[in-house]
Amino acid sequence: MIITRAALTVALALGILATPLAAGAQQAAKTPRIGVLVLRSASDSAPQLEAFREELRERGWIEGQNIVLEYRSGDGRLDRLPEHAAELVRLKVDVIFSPGTAETEAAQNATTTIPIVMATVGDPIGRGIIASLARPGGNVTGLSYSVGWEIFSKQLQLLKEVVPKVSRIAVLGNPDNPHYGPALREAQVAGRSLGVQLQVLEARGPNEFDRAFAAMIKQRAGALLVLADPVSLLHRTPLAQLAAKSRLPAIYGFREYVDAGGLLSYGPNLSDLFGRAATYVDKILKGARPADLPVEQPNKFELVINLKTAKALGLSFPPSLLLRADQVVE
Repeated sequence: MIITRAALTVALALGILATPLAAGAQQAAKTPRIGVLVLRSASDSAPQLEAFREELRERGWIEGQNIVLEYRSGDGRLDRLPEHAAELVRLKVDVIFSPGTAETEAAQNATTTIPIVMATVGDPIGRGIIASLARPGGNVTGLSYSVGWEIFSKQLQLLKEVVPKVSRIAVLGNPDNPHYGPALREAQVAGRSLGVQLQVLEARGPNEFDRAFAAMIKQRAGALLVLADPVSLLHRTPLAQLAAKSRLPAIYGFREYVDAGGLLSYGPNLSDLFGRAATYVDKILKGARPADLPVEQPNKFELVINLKTAKALGLSFPPSLLLRADQVVE
C-alpha cells in the first residue's frame, strides 16, 4: 500500500487535532460529581455547607474547577427526599453527601452501590444504616451524632444552673423523630436525679408550637428543653420568639438556635461535623471504600450563651457558667 505525501500530511493534521479533543473528553469524564442531599433549604444550611466546601478546598477539590456539586434540598419536607435521592442516582454522581438520618436513609434506599457519606445521623447502628462504627459495611460511612443519650442530662443540668429554683421543666420534642423515645427516657431519668418534674409536649411542626407553649404556660413550666430535631432546627426563629414571649428560659442542642435568639445551647458543632464529612468524600474520591472507613463521632462540643436574651428575661448567668461558655452572644 502506497501512502502519498499529501495523505500523510492530512492524517498527521487530523491526529494533531484529535489528540487535544480526546484528552479534553477524558479530562471532562474524570471530573467527580458529588450529590448533596439536605432536608433543610440550601440557604438555611449555608454555614454548614460552606464548612463542607472549605474542607474540600483544603484537600484540593474546588467547586467549578475540578469537582461538581449537585445540590438537592427537601426544603424541610421529608417526602421530597426520596425523589431527590433517586435523581442523584440517575445523574450517576460519584458520592452522595447526606448529612442527617432522613437524608441518609433516603439515599440508602435509592442506591446500594454509590458511596454515601453522613454527618449527623443519631443512631446509625440502631437504624440499620451501618453494621458497626469500626466496620460500617455496605456503602455508607461518615460521622454519627451518637454521643450518648446522657447529653440531655447535661442540658438539663445547665438549665438548672441558669434557673436554680426551677421545679417544673417543659420538654418539647417531635414524636416523628426516631430518636424522640430514647431522648425522652434519658431526659426523664435526668429530671428525677435533679429533682425536677418534666412536662412532656409534642410538636411535629410549627403549626403545633402555639398549642405546646399554651400548655407550658397553663401548667406553669419554669424552663424549657427543646430536643434536637431537624424540623425544630428549621423553625428555630419562631421557637425562640415563643420562648421569649412566654418568658421561658430555654436550652437547645445546637448553637443555631442561639443565633436565632435562643437563650443557650449545648451540643456538637454542626459545622465541624460537616467539615469532617468532607474528609470522607476526599478519601472515597481517591479510591477508598466506604465499608473500610470507620464511622467517627463528634469530638467538638460547644456551649453558647445569649446575653441579650438573658437580659430580656431578667436572668443573669453564674460567672462559672460564663467562663465555661465557648461563645457569648451579646
